[in-house]
Amino acid sequence: MHPTNTRGILALLAALACLAGFAVAELKTPPAKPPMSPPVTVTPQAGTGPPRQEQLVAVSWPADGVAAADISGFGLVAGPGATRPVPIASVAKLMTAYVVLLDHPLPAGGSGPDITVEPSEAAEYPSQVRDGDSLVPVTAGETLTEREALEALLLPSADNMAWILARWDAGSQAAFVVRMNDTARRLGMTGTSYTDPSGLDPSTTSTAADQVRLGLAAMRVPALAAIAAMPTAVVPVAGAVSNYNTLLGQDGIVGLKTGSTQAAGGCVLIAAWHKAGAHDTLIVAATFGQPGTAQTILPNALQAGHMLVRALERALSPARPN
Repeated sequence: MHPTNTRGILALLAALACLAGFAVAELKTPPAKPPMSPPVTVTPQAGTGPPRQEQLVAVSWPADGVAAADISGFGLVAGPGATRPVPIASVAKLMTAYVVLLDHPLPAGGSGPDITVEPSEAAEYPSQVRDGDSLVPVTAGETLTEREALEALLLPSADNMAWILARWDAGSQAAFVVRMNDTARRLGMTGTSYTDPSGLDPSTTSTAADQVRLGLAAMRVPALAAIAAMPTAVVPVAGAVSNYNTLLGQDGIVGLKTGSTQAAGGCVLIAAWHKAGAHDTLIVAATFGQPGTAQTILPNALQAGHMLVRALERALSPARPN
């Protein structure tokens, strides 16, 4: 073959190799984001949808504490101090329930396995009462189903049930706290640090924005959403218990968790369905650090949370009469 022809063929092969390499590089490049979707209102079954094009009107946030919200189709709506870590009191029990249900899923209407109260856990109950902890009475050898234990955890916010569930799930409270923090990282809760399963420890801190993320995840677990929406339940030994979330049933509110300590103030994480025509939109709102006395911080938090939900609903439907 003539040298000139050889050089030409080699040049052609080199060019083809470059083009192939470019094509491979293009395949490795992440695809471009699709264009903005048209306005969407998400149904309860659909989960959180793509961002809407229209803007919310101004939201009236609580005057005290920190706050954030998420509205299906809009995403996170940051209020005052939304990303500032603060103590969250018994709102931490929502993560306790979430982790337990990840490890031991409950079928619809199912009770789950039995949990036996150990003698040491029953023996600690009198001293816990003296300390003023939020509790349900327990006895050594008593058995509760997983569902009953979660009802005692979420409705009357029993600290001792958080500790019992942690031991049952992970072998110890310390091991369970590791599970809580690992789960928080997977959910993108970068401003959160759990140090106990009950939230009684003031070093258990989170942000309003992070807890809203957890609230959205919790609402996708049918058993958890159903228990959080119960106004009352009956559990062994304790008998009838009531949900501290007295907002249930008002303005579409269906959960999620309350909390109060002197370190945390009054805290509430609320889930509500906002109905607009034939569609429902999920609102998850958090407000922590509401001030008051030991007797008033929780009512103050519930009032602030309720007003926030109403403000978010007005922001969604500014033309709707109050």
